Amino acid sequence: MNARINALLLGLALSGPALASDSFNFMTNWYAQAEQGGFYQALAQGLYKKHGLDVTMRMGGPQVNAAQIMAAGQADCIMGSSDIQMMQMREGGLPVVNVAAFFQKDPSVLIAHDDVNKLEDLKGKTLLLAAQSSRSFWPWLKLKYGLSDDQVRPYTFNIQPFLSDRNAAQQGYLTSEPFAIQKAGAKATVMLLADEGFPAYATTVTCMDKTLKARPKQVAAFIRATAEGWKSYFADPAPGNALIKKDNPNMSDELLAYGIAKLKEMAVVTGGDAGKLGIGVITDARAKASYDFLVNAKLLDPAKVKLEQTYSTEFVKNLKVMP
Repeated sequence: MNARINALLLGLALSGPALASDSFNFMTNWYAQAEQGGFYQALAQGLYKKHGLDVTMRMGGPQVNAAQIMAAGQADCIMGSSDIQMMQMREGGLPVVNVAAFFQKDPSVLIAHDDVNKLEDLKGKTLLLAAQSSRSFWPWLKLKYGLSDDQVRPYTFNIQPFLSDRNAAQQGYLTSEPFAIQKAGAKATVMLLADEGFPAYATTVTCMDKTLKARPKQVAAFIRATAEGWKSYFADPAPGNALIKKDNPNMSDELLAYGIAKLKEMAVVTGGDAGKLGIGVITDARAKASYDFLVNAKLLDPAKVKLEQTYSTEFVKNLKVMP
């Protein structure tokens, strides 16, 4: 079947609403938090039901392999931490496709003490990085700023080594570690890698090839309702927050408020192309930038995975849910 006929069939599938009885299982990538607010808001406000879906949201966590669960048929789509993570997963043999990106900026940050003003100042510092960073932002950071592997020490998701060593800098997530460090009373410089040129999208909706072929209407309805959920969440997050706290009782109102404020301040959801094309958008140029980074960093073999296999704009290009 040629590409033109495929596109025509997909257009026909997307043109009608999902059936009212359609169930849809979605798995997040971590415990419920503000970073997933648009999804929970869509559930709380009945936006999924409005678009003909009965959505079950399953919460991820550190010991949960969402991709394996999806491959086993127990989730229709999952939340990818980043588009580059999902591209690498495709190279590993799982036929996954990024179909929406609700974070236009990857929220990865480097946090340094207040004597550091910019990423260039990290030369000579001890860098506390998790092992996964070597397959994400570290090759980019190393190349762009002349940093070296001998600066790296393991990050154990504990801020105490950073607090006790003024020569140390550590990785983090915009809405998480900076809050903990601030609560500990330390003054720190937080540098968002996306604002320095790191190309990755984050908080993707990622589905398997077979799901996109079998359930395009349902996927389209889920993405539209989620985009509307993000818009609603930033206007009044109370409904979504109530569901977040139900799923994750350890979540505090203070951390939720901090997370929302940072997402707004740094335009993580609403900035970039989303400001012109709508919440959740993926563009060809951005997908290519992520792919090219992986290839250039030798983190992906282009002979095994072609760029066009890793993403689709069909579900978002005409969405235009504006911030």
